[in-house]
Amino acid sequence: AVVSTQSGHYGRDREVGVFLWRGFTLQDVMHQCFSTHKDNTKGRQMPIHYSAKKLNIQCVSSTLATQVPNAVGYAYSNKIKGIKAVTVTYFGEGAASEGDVHAAMNMAAVLRCPTIFICRNNGYAISTSTEDQYAGDGIVVRGYGYGMRSLRVDGNDLFAVHKAVSDARKVALENSCPILIELMTYRVGHHSTSDDSTAYRSIDEVNYWNKEDSPVGRLGLYLMKRKLWDAEKENSYAKECRKEIMAAFNVAESALKPSPYLVFDDVYDSHSTQIAEQKEHLEEHLKIYGEHYNLKDYDV
Repeated sequence: AVVSTQSGHYGRDREVGVFLWRGFTLQDVMHQCFSTHKDNTKGRQMPIHYSAKKLNIQCVSSTLATQVPNAVGYAYSNKIKGIKAVTVTYFGEGAASEGDVHAAMNMAAVLRCPTIFICRNNGYAISTSTEDQYAGDGIVVRGYGYGMRSLRVDGNDLFAVHKAVSDARKVALENSCPILIELMTYRVGHHSTSDDSTAYRSIDEVNYWNKEDSPVGRLGLYLMKRKLWDAEKENSYAKECRKEIMAAFNVAESALKPSPYLVFDDVYDSHSTQIAEQKEHLEEHLKIYGEHYNLKDYDV
């Protein structure tokens, strides 16, 4: 919320909230997940691999931690061009074990690139707990080792996170330097739909964090104490959100798929002779056998 759209955002699938705040709509999310003809990645990416050039949201990558050095490179490019903006990159404490993160931090510190590294330390890298990931004091200490300003924040405190990122942005811009922020939080849900987290942690542990230290719950209590929120508003808002989600879901589910001819685009700046010939062959093939391909489901 404190970083402008001029700043580059290099995140992962867990940053959908950041993307929505920046202007990536719920309908955009659904079109991408369904790979429709309105998906701005043209149906070429896996689901939840969002991107939006106009919002400076770089495409999510499946490969762990590759977004981190990319973010530093983008920040360095802006610095050379004289563009006054920070670049933000997000990763988990599990990804922090990847070599890409270490190389990126060192590069950012040496070249003094205005980059904000935001590490979401949620306690687990899929099924591997932090106790089995590292023996040191979390991720924040690694920043000091690279000569980088670093801080640890209660990631379940909305106002603390807002303050930390706001201050980090100011310092990074004024001093042209990188900053590492470690957000201490907890992953209440399973890692994915294919993960059963009860195999490696107790339900009591999950229930404690969900009931006692949930960022949503804490913010709710804060608002309720100030008479700004109540249970009725909570239930009404939940129903409204579900309605919006299902409406966007239904639109994307019934939308056309991207044109098969898009496969020839974006390979080169313009179509080469070979690609042009391949496209002609596909056109001829579909004229003869198109009825076997359900072309009515595609934007052709």
